[in-house]
Amino acid sequence: MITVQSVAKRYGDTVVVDDVSLTIPAGGITSIIGPNGAGKSTLLSLVSRLEPMSAGVVTVDGLDVSTTKSPVLAKRMAILRQENHLTVRLSVRDLVAFGRFPHSQGRLTKTDVEHVDKALDYMGLTDLQDRYIDQLSGGQRQRAYVAMVICQDTDYVLLDEPLNNLDMKHSVHMMQHLRRIANELGKTIVFVVHDINFASVYSDHMIAMRDGRVIVQGSPRDVMDPRKLAEIYDLYIPIQEVEGERVGIYYWSPALPTAVPLPDTYSTEVQVHQEPQPKAPAAPEAAAEPVKVIEPATSDASEN
Repeated sequence: MITVQSVAKRYGDTVVVDDVSLTIPAGGITSIIGPNGAGKSTLLSLVSRLEPMSAGVVTVDGLDVSTTKSPVLAKRMAILRQENHLTVRLSVRDLVAFGRFPHSQGRLTKTDVEHVDKALDYMGLTDLQDRYIDQLSGGQRQRAYVAMVICQDTDYVLLDEPLNNLDMKHSVHMMQHLRRIANELGKTIVFVVHDINFASVYSDHMIAMRDGRVIVQGSPRDVMDPRKLAEIYDLYIPIQEVEGERVGIYYWSPALPTAVPLPDTYSTEVQVHQEPQPKAPAAPEAAAEPVKVIEPATSDASEN
């Protein structure tokens, strides 16, 4: 379990993370969402000790990240930054093997090799392990970096925007890999993401931030609420349930921007223009199951 107690980060007079306290449960996937400038990546950097805190305490399974020695912390927690650049030409396998450095200090043992093989397999890179990183597509390269932090074999894996610059297909594949790793290896994965639907569908726990503060946290069902999302994004986001998962229709909104609170009579109906199509012969069809639209909570409920 990761605990964050009264954590703040200031750059001069600018407050980037403002008195944040929260608990990230052990196991599963926790996503951190919010608009640009919300403090998401900075919070992740403070938790991982990449940046010093201006105030507060972060502990990982009881270990204070500010005082715990680096070799000890590196065996508990791994992080992948948003931007990664190599100054030397490495194969995929060599890059992934770097994840074993806290354990092997550069001298790979049989156990280290087994971890490299497992990480390559989990990220679907076994057939690409002998290629150089600069020969890979963007999606393949991102999977190689994630495999490196998985190979570190820590209980906690922190990823800053792992879907950055990935197209739809590779984003889905990345999230499927991470879900499998969390389920089968028992890892706690914490990642920053902009797409609220990837967060909702794949996460067990969500943290929503704005202006350096946590606005709401909880299960996807708790966070994916139109009124709560409007408070975070200044945008009315209708929510629909698709196969039991809550999905936000954020790419289109009845009003832009939308003030909070929303009027109780606000319509969620979406009208889409379609070109007329030739009529096909009539055939008996089963009645389609209606799509469930999640209405905003009433004003009374939102105050509780």
